[in-house]
Amino acid sequence: MRTLVQRVSHASVRVEGELISSIQEGFLIFVGIHSDDNQDDIDWLANKIAGLRVFNDDAGKFNLSLADIEGSMLVVSQFTLFASTKKGFRPSFTRSAPPEIAIPLYEKFAETIAEKSGRPVSTGVFGANMDVDLLNQGPVTIMIDSRARE
Repeated sequence: MRTLVQRVSHASVRVEGELISSIQEGFLIFVGIHSDDNQDDIDWLANKIAGLRVFNDDAGKFNLSLADIEGSMLVVSQFTLFASTKKGFRPSFTRSAPPEIAIPLYEKFAETIAEKSGRPVSTGVFGANMDVDLLNQGPVTIMIDSRARE
């Protein structure tokens, strides 16, 4: 499982012009699910992100977590995080999990990160063509891959 975590002042998701979810300060988390991912990947990533200290303290240092600032999360599925660009110019997405595997894992990830962080979680719409609006703070953007934990 691969995530792209962005520290945001606000973020929202629209589908066909309709506002689906929005948050104020917190994390916008794009989630790519690999066909081999399982509950261990979910637990490890949710724990890592819940404790991630990338918000500034009074001295301007990265010392505060999402809970410390009472932030929120917006979790958006993004199969393109597993794109392969080795050959040609058209990306291949064969490493991304098919919907029948990815949807339950995506839903479980959103549920697990809410439990581990104690913070509210909003979501996008799995598989939809979404318009994502965000204001990245910093900018702070961090890629976290559950396969890189060993």
